[in-house]
Amino acid sequence: MEITFLGTSSGVPTRSRNVSSIALRLPQRAEIWLFDCGEGTQHQLLRSDLKSSQIRRIFITHMHGDHIFGLMGLLASIGLAGSAQDIDIYGPPGLGDYLRACAKYSYTNLANRVRVHPISPGIIYEDEEFTVSCQLLKHRIPAHGYRIAEKDRPGRFDVEKANALGIPPGPIYGKLKKGETVTLPDGSKIRGQSLCGETEIGRKIAYCTDTIFCEGSIELAQNADVLIHEATFAHQDAGLAFESVHSTSTMAAQVALAAQVKLLLMTHFSPRYLPGNSLDISNLLEEARAIFPNTKLAYDFLTYEVPRNRQEIALGVK
Repeated sequence: MEITFLGTSSGVPTRSRNVSSIALRLPQRAEIWLFDCGEGTQHQLLRSDLKSSQIRRIFITHMHGDHIFGLMGLLASIGLAGSAQDIDIYGPPGLGDYLRACAKYSYTNLANRVRVHPISPGIIYEDEEFTVSCQLLKHRIPAHGYRIAEKDRPGRFDVEKANALGIPPGPIYGKLKKGETVTLPDGSKIRGQSLCGETEIGRKIAYCTDTIFCEGSIELAQNADVLIHEATFAHQDAGLAFESVHSTSTMAAQVALAAQVKLLLMTHFSPRYLPGNSLDISNLLEEARAIFPNTKLAYDFLTYEVPRNRQEIALGVK
């Protein structure tokens, strides 16, 4: 599970930061899941090592332009490239109407490649490896945060130990790997759990934007390996945060602390904190770390590989 930030600015792009989009790369299945798709996202993809042809799912948090204005262009480009793969899009009610209107008035034929799924709180997607759920956040318009939970994996199967017990290779190994108890031809019973290492706990990512501090964010982020949370304003500008219903850096840190996450990655910064101003984003980082020390600032093209739970979390940049 590899996270790449394609846009980390709030509201409008700046010279160094595009508006919101995050790519979750799943190398084991050659897929990319996109979270939000602000204007210019496809340009950011071209500047990265990600392939738009691998995008299979897109999750939209809410209908503000800085989170959706790049969606139609990206879909059109993928279609023109001749991709035969379907794309599933998840988002608030109204997203399907928006895309159909864009397609109609731009004479864009999306054919049957795009399926739009209106979301409501709860599980919105599940397969054999992952569960994706959403929860309402607190913003000026309906907005949802997302939780991506990898399912637990059985521990490593000890083939040498199985051979020593006289268990012949074959379909029986599959049952033992699942932890099942099997009966051998001589009548002896073998517990699969005795031949497997410790279960590997699945990784969890929470994505919370746009929102002010709320219980929905804490619920989504509970015990997450990584919390990606908006931090539009500095604590000193909390009045602006309440007025616009956005988070401060300290609110993001309070969510991380309450949810007991391992790492907080802050994003969605207001352009008012560009270098040279009285406050810059280093001040936001300082504020957040005073509450939750393991906090990092996201920037465009930051790539972070979420380590398996047997490993130690470390920030990796490509």
